[in-house]
Parts: sequence; structure tokens; C-alpha cells
Amino acid sequence: MSKDELTPSQEAPALPPEFATLMRLGDLVTPMALRVAARLRLVDHLRGGVHDVESLAKATGSHQQALGRLIRHLVAVEVLEESEPGHYTPTALGELLAHDHPVTQVGWLDPTHMIGRADLALIHLFEAVRDGRPVYERQYGKEFWEDVSADPVLSATFYDLMAHGQKHIFGLAVAQHDWSGARHLLDVGGGDGDLIATLLAAEPGIRGTLVELPGPAARARTKFEEAGLAGRAEVVAGSFFDPLPVTADVIALSFVLHNWSDQDAVRILRNCAQALEPGGSLLLIECAEQSPSAPDPAFTSGDLRMMVYFEGRERTHDQWRELATAAGMRIDSVSGALAYGARVLTLVKASS
Repeated sequence: MSKDELTPSQEAPALPPEFATLMRLGDLVTPMALRVAARLRLVDHLRGGVHDVESLAKATGSHQQALGRLIRHLVAVEVLEESEPGHYTPTALGELLAHDHPVTQVGWLDPTHMIGRADLALIHLFEAVRDGRPVYERQYGKEFWEDVSADPVLSATFYDLMAHGQKHIFGLAVAQHDWSGARHLLDVGGGDGDLIATLLAAEPGIRGTLVELPGPAARARTKFEEAGLAGRAEVVAGSFFDPLPVTADVIALSFVLHNWSDQDAVRILRNCAQALEPGGSLLLIECAEQSPSAPDPAFTSGDLRMMVYFEGRERTHDQWRELATAAGMRIDSVSGALAYGARVLTLVKASS
């Protein structure tokens, strides 16, 4: 036997199958490679007809050899494929990195976009877990909402990304909810007004009012005017931390409270309860995990994001019930699942 040959007893022991799983779960290389690809608009260039490494390097302003090594890894993880030697194209998975894809993921990955930028603060997750405090400011020197407000480009990418996913949810929520008898929807903190626009297009007998901060309020006015809703949709600049300037028989809070601590969330709910007309209801559109014993990874990853970005959290059904009780309200009904884990929780005053 050659000295280079191994007997069976000398062979390296087989690794347990869990080894590969843990290495995949703990891998930071692939997530960062995806972020670089998103920032370089690599898939956009490929879809535009640029397919070889040399041309891609010129198009993206990258080091040719380094880009080639990145592309090789993206092929290995099936984001790209080498359809012929030296000729690369995106796979169906890679297509999600195109800016014009219907469900593009660029906003979640590109660090020049607000959420792509915010996710890099996860490098400080250890400190967040140890201290129980958000760590976005540790990474960037400003709190999350201060950064959104101070930079119009980051602000636009944030609200555009939120609207991209929420429009589908709003369509489902409007279609499933019983609007009979509803007269006036007050959308509190409703961004650019997509929920009101969706509702008023489907229910001509209802009018809507949006209460928002000046930036998104201005964009909502333009949206309502362009949609021909100016006579039925009003925009009032204001904050949900102050007494609301308008009352209504239906109030909506969509993806607002998960951004805030329990204490702040109760404060917002109380302001809404005070603005609710007799017999009215509050529609809370949020993720609401139903089975804490079998957590959904999408829910738990979102919850960690809320912890890292600011003092918010994703909440289970029981946690929403506790918040409602603390604000003098109760959950009257919960819708079926909409999309992305969202549901409509209908709250009424506890005395109702």
C-alpha cells in the first residue's frame, strides 16, 4: 500500500448532516454577496445585455478579477448561471435582484436603500440582546427615524419599499372586511395614503382622512389629487403621539405599532380610542403570530429587526390582546391571514 493511501480506519470521520445546515445558517458570505450584487445592479446589467465579466466590471466600475470571484460564488448559490463559458445570466432566484421585478428584493438588500442600510446594524445584535436597546444609532450615529427624516433619498426608499408590500395587503384587507355602515375612515400614520386610496376606489360611499407627518402627508395629497380623490380624501398633518385632530367611525393603524415599544403603542392606541366615534371600530393591520409554540422564521426575523432598528417588536395574538386591554379596548375579531403574515384585528372600546 502506498504511504499516501489511507486504510478505512484512518479515513476522516463523516461529518454529521447538521454540520452543513449550521454552516449554511451561519454563513455571512452569501448575504453580503447578495447585497453587493444589489448595489452594483448586477442583474439589471445582465438583463440589459451585458453578460461577460470584463464588460460587467466596466459597467459597474468594479475590479474585474474581484467581480469574477463574486460572480463565481453567485453561480455556486444558484443566483446566477453560466449558460455558456464566460456568459452569465440570472436564474429565477436572481431575477428578484432586478429593480423592475414585480417582487424585487433590492430594497431589502441594497445598503443605499433605507432597509438595506438598516440591516447592516444587525452586526451589533449581540449588544442589542445584551442591553435590550436598539443599536441602529451605534452603527450610524443617528436614530432610525431621525435618519429617515433627515435624508430625502433614504426616506423615499423607505416609504416606497413599505408601500410595495403593503399595497397587496391593503387590497386583500379591503376586499375581506365588511364595510357596510362605514362612513369615514381615519387612517393614522398611513404613509402615502395607499390604504385610503384602495378603500375609496372600492367603496364610493366612504370618505377618508389621513393623519401623517408633513413629508408623507404632502406625498399623499399629490396621490389623492392624481387619483381624482381630492373631494373624498383629506390629509391632515399631525402625529399619532398627540390627540388626533379628527374623529371617525372607523380608524385604521396599519404597520404602525410594530415600530414602537409597548408603552408607546398603548399611548397611540389610547389616542385612537379617544378619536373613535360611539360604536366605531379600530382596524389594526399587523402581523399577529397565532402559534408561538411553532414560530415562523419570517415572524421572528422581523421581530429581531424591530429590536435592532428601534424599540419595536412583532407581536403574537396574545400580546396584541394585552396591549388592547391596556388601552381600554378589546379585540372583537381577527381576519384570516392576508399576505406576509398580516391580519386585520378589529378592536372596539372595552365598554362596547
